[in-house]
Amino acid sequence: MFAPNGRLIRSLARYRGGLTWGIACVVISNLIALAQPQVLRYAVDDLYKGVTAEKLGRYALGLLGIGIVAGLFKYWMRRAVIAISREVEYDLRNDLFAHLQRLPAAYFQRERTGEIMSRATNDLAAVRMMLGPGIMYLVNTVVVALVSIGFMLAISPRVTLFALLPLPLVSLCVWYFGERIEVRFEAIQERFARIAARVQENLAGVRVVRAYAREASELSDFRTLNLDYLAQNLALIRTSGFFYPALAFLSGAAALLALYLGGRAVIGAQITLGQFVAFTVYLGMLNWPMVALGWVINIFQRGSASYRRITELVSEPPAITSRPGAVRPARAARGDLEFRDLTYRYPGGSRDVLSRVSFHVPAGATVALVGRTGSGKSTVLALPARVFDPPPQTVFVDGHDVRDLDLAWLRHQIASVPQDPFLFSTTVAANIAYGVPAEDAAAIERAAAVAHLTGDVAGFPAGFATRIGERGITMSGGQRQRTAIARAVLHDAPILLLDDCLSSVDTQTEEAILAELRGEMRRRTTVIVSHRVSTVRDADLILVFEHGAIVERGRHAELLALGGHYAALNRAQQLEEEIASA
Repeated sequence: MFAPNGRLIRSLARYRGGLTWGIACVVISNLIALAQPQVLRYAVDDLYKGVTAEKLGRYALGLLGIGIVAGLFKYWMRRAVIAISREVEYDLRNDLFAHLQRLPAAYFQRERTGEIMSRATNDLAAVRMMLGPGIMYLVNTVVVALVSIGFMLAISPRVTLFALLPLPLVSLCVWYFGERIEVRFEAIQERFARIAARVQENLAGVRVVRAYAREASELSDFRTLNLDYLAQNLALIRTSGFFYPALAFLSGAAALLALYLGGRAVIGAQITLGQFVAFTVYLGMLNWPMVALGWVINIFQRGSASYRRITELVSEPPAITSRPGAVRPARAARGDLEFRDLTYRYPGGSRDVLSRVSFHVPAGATVALVGRTGSGKSTVLALPARVFDPPPQTVFVDGHDVRDLDLAWLRHQIASVPQDPFLFSTTVAANIAYGVPAEDAAAIERAAAVAHLTGDVAGFPAGFATRIGERGITMSGGQRQRTAIARAVLHDAPILLLDDCLSSVDTQTEEAILAELRGEMRRRTTVIVSHRVSTVRDADLILVFEHGAIVERGRHAELLALGGHYAALNRAQQLEEEIASA
């Protein structure tokens, strides 16, 4: 059975006033409704003795009044309890999303997006059902059962005892089937998460699927997952299919016993006809609690399984946070960036990807990193903003260890352009202005001009107001990279990190962008990663990486004169250009 932890209790505690009123409405509405059989009892007894039309009218008005007042309180109870369950769902969803924002990049590399989405949608809905209808009908069931049984005992303890004989079997059914419902529902949620993950991957990689003509294979795999999901749902249906009829049968058996024994009691003048009518009505009112008990148990078992899954996610600790007492300078950073004897291994990795890397980038200087794929260049760029956490005393901004700086402040000082930029499903302007307080049309156009994007945008249907689709699917790779460059330019951070962000543009466009960027780079500290010598030749310092270590350093002319890795890379690229132009 569900055992709420502190987080859920705190969420409910915010609404304790409304929840108390809602539960009070549940109790009052049921107590008023439970007065109806008593009115019927006296009305039937008076009819048997002979009743006036006036008195019968009063009974009718009494029943009408009870129905109206009970209906009003039922309306208020739903307004209170169901609304609070929605409010708690809102709080939990916000808390969950906020927690996801704090989790490290390594977590999202490890977990599938579809699994996370399943917990943020289906599982949250199941928790809401438990906190809304679940609590409401649980209180309803308890009140109706206790009061009805109390009135029945007052009428005839003997008949009540026999009529309630099936109740222990109801408890046994609830215990037996409840555990199986919980297990099966947890399996269903797990299968749904797999389906969601598969759909998300296929939609994100639709171009790859089509390029390799894998539609039929993907459809077959999806059909297998969907069939497994169907099988788990059918297993739950079979369990519930036994559960509810069993409760209905036990309810019918109780009614049969009440009819036989109660009828004999009336014949033997042990109870009046009115008492017998009231007794049967109370027993009938117990039918819903007996059935609702199974439904409530089902809801609580589902909610319990779902809340465990949400708790697993929320309990994942944020690996990268601001430490207590973190430094938050009052001004923007100067941009002085330094790496001291940095050796780094990814969490869970088996080898070092960086080995004793040391270099200094003075404020306003430009340093370029070149080297083979996998030599550690992109890892260097991920560490200043603590996308991955560097070891202590290895990466510094303005002389402060980045681990000692306030995380939000630190990341605000850095603008980064990855090799494979992410664009949101919104307008071009909104993507460029992402991360700035407000959109400024003139500033957006200036940033786009620096990224040599203005001409492309002019050809879009609505210019900067054109929606570019999910992940910028309507743009070419070069356009996405230039949009990301414009975003970084507009961000105007003191430190600019460019991770091979011109790889998808031609050489002429690259030259034009670099010409515009040089003005930006002169007033910022810039670290640029590239495979092209043409991109890095004007840098103040060029570092050549090999197997995670710096093997050469110097300016363009110095490295050419050295005749090492950099010179070989330059010769290879010159040869490629000659062949291409031939």
